[in-house]
Amino acid sequence: MDLLLLVVILVASILYFLIFGHLNPKRNEVKRINNVLVKRPPEVAGSWPIIGHLHLLSGSQLPQQVLGSMADKFGPIFTIKLGVHRVLVVCSAEMAKECLTTNDRAFASRPKAMASELMGYNYASVGLAPHGPYWRMIRKLIVTELTSQHRLKMIARIKVSEVKSSMMDIYRTWETAEGSSKRAIVDMNEWSEKLIVNMVVKMLFGNHFSRGEQSGEKFLKTIRRIGELYGEFVPSDFIPWIRWLDLGGYGTEMKKIALQMDAAINKWLEDHKKNMNNQSSTPQVDESKDQENFMAALLRRVEQAPKEELYGFNANDVVKSTCLVLFAGGTDTTDATLTWALALLVNNPMVLKKAQQEIENHVGKDRKVEQSDMSKLVYLQAIIKEVMRLYPVVPLSVPHESTEDCIVNGYMVPKGTRLLINIWKINHDPQIWTNPFEFQPERFLTSKKEVDVKGRHFELIPFGSGRRMCLGMSFALESLHLILASMIHAFAFQNPSNEKINMTENNGIVNHKAGSLELLVAPRLPPHVYGLLD
Repeated sequence: MDLLLLVVILVASILYFLIFGHLNPKRNEVKRINNVLVKRPPEVAGSWPIIGHLHLLSGSQLPQQVLGSMADKFGPIFTIKLGVHRVLVVCSAEMAKECLTTNDRAFASRPKAMASELMGYNYASVGLAPHGPYWRMIRKLIVTELTSQHRLKMIARIKVSEVKSSMMDIYRTWETAEGSSKRAIVDMNEWSEKLIVNMVVKMLFGNHFSRGEQSGEKFLKTIRRIGELYGEFVPSDFIPWIRWLDLGGYGTEMKKIALQMDAAINKWLEDHKKNMNNQSSTPQVDESKDQENFMAALLRRVEQAPKEELYGFNANDVVKSTCLVLFAGGTDTTDATLTWALALLVNNPMVLKKAQQEIENHVGKDRKVEQSDMSKLVYLQAIIKEVMRLYPVVPLSVPHESTEDCIVNGYMVPKGTRLLINIWKINHDPQIWTNPFEFQPERFLTSKKEVDVKGRHFELIPFGSGRRMCLGMSFALESLHLILASMIHAFAFQNPSNEKINMTENNGIVNHKAGSLELLVAPRLPPHVYGLLD
């Protein structure tokens, strides 16, 4: 957040209190629980009146790194004030485990935010909805639909089809490349985004669009901006009484973006409603065709549910918000991880060569990689884990909020406290990881062989853990392994400058690589493997 904006907030807040009242006295720092006085966690020094520690996060350094430096000084658990809100920051695996296991129920809710209200259909979005009966109901529906045998088979077919199509696109680009080197320059960030988006759009909506299509470009631009806005420090989220000022214009922009997204996703919804009506009036129509995408299945389920089970939400908004959060969560994060993985492999050619050799040992060079090959590619699995460790796609966990008083590491954490888990700091903890800033996939074949990413080992929780764990974990992992294996098996990659790729990180809720990833690409396999001679 810009420092000038913070000063404006401070002045506005002081004026508010001069007109309407005074600051509440500071709450007690201890509380008696079972006749024992329990202290609160240490609070970081340097808090300003009204805005708290917001100014410390307004510089060029990434927030996870700022909070990591605070942990070096104050310890692995401390509090900061972000406006009127007290935030518990956890920077160790042990503390994360205590928050998400022992106190999982207490921290199961999400804080309110303008983005969740204006762009999340007034908190209907399952990822950001408060903990309660509505959240449990919609989560159960998602899990049931995503893990059904029909859905798993459908997702598998879509993944194979889209990966095959994308490989053919790269091969054709190489075929038309000019010059004696016969290497084509491909923006791999753009390529992976197109692949993941088409995969998820087809899975959710049954549609497919190409990058050149105007509607597709507009849709992608809108969804990118939604992701950026969710990661912004919106002033009124931290100081609610200045919301009417709309400092930074976030409220106005969020309303505009929400209308654009709703128009796009509503078109898909109306198409599915028409299909359902046609099927109901024509019994002979094969209903399985309508079940080929998630939106149609969810729409049928929600429309059949009694109104009281929707807890006041409109059925259309439930369907649209659910599909939107699954789309955003399934595309942005997977695309970012793929980009980091390929950049790291190009920067570490010996690792890339070893991974390619492993694939050739199990797959050969006369056929494509298949999903059934993944269990044998242990080095590839180690690479994916190391990418998620070194460049966590969500470096600071999506905030939790306590719904009751609880004890963490012997400290009293009051109801209403927000929780941030610094995943980036945990992933670079030298007490856990040897040479934590180096890319060493081999660590997951030796000292960290038993560590997985499924929420059981808190030194590596890219998908979170506990009740609010990411629902798309299985889809993301299977997609990442298949796409990365297919890419490095089928093509050779090289940085055009023959220098190390710049690994600068963007600031945002999702950790994207700054800049594009343009690489020289050439095929490694016979033409028929790419499907050109089928």
